[in-house]
Amino acid sequence: MFAGPLGDGAELAPLLPEDAEEMTAHMDRGREYIGRYVSIADRCADVEGTRALLEVFAARAEADTGRIWGIRLDGVLVGGVLFRTFDTVMETAEAGCWLEPAAVGRGLVTRATTAIIDWAVEERGIHRVDWYASDRNAASVAVAKRLGMTREGLLRAAYLHRGERYDMEVWSVLAPEWRARRRAD
Repeated sequence: MFAGPLGDGAELAPLLPEDAEEMTAHMDRGREYIGRYVSIADRCADVEGTRALLEVFAARAEADTGRIWGIRLDGVLVGGVLFRTFDTVMETAEAGCWLEPAAVGRGLVTRATTAIIDWAVEERGIHRVDWYASDRNAASVAVAKRLGMTREGLLRAAYLHRGERYDMEVWSVLAPEWRARRRAD
């Protein structure tokens, strides 16, 4: 699975079940901020829940149906990116992210997501990468824009989170668009 430096003291590496304590501590630092729009903060409420989530992703990695990576800044876990779904037959994947407040504004999510999309498109033959974001989550929508994704529409009341329904924006990038954008960078 892809791993590597992101620049400025940041690195990307797979998150494994043995990282459960570190990830739970990271979630504790940013739980309310992260949990405003994504459920991972609630799923990682304690070490057991975090380990269970990481075991799900370890099984997905083994089955080649999903991946999860941590973003570390100066050796400290501050966020992550994932392929919630990864389908090599249909050549599609759904990417996502989270970041604790202390690491916001450094371009970490954009760089990490760029790295995993590069890997998916160039190494794994993925043709389409989807990105879903609450229409209230301006930071996530901004990442989709910075990645050169196209907004395809709005799924009304599609996401139930903490007892509230959210509209979800659907963004995507296709492999030819991604390659053209990367050549232009």
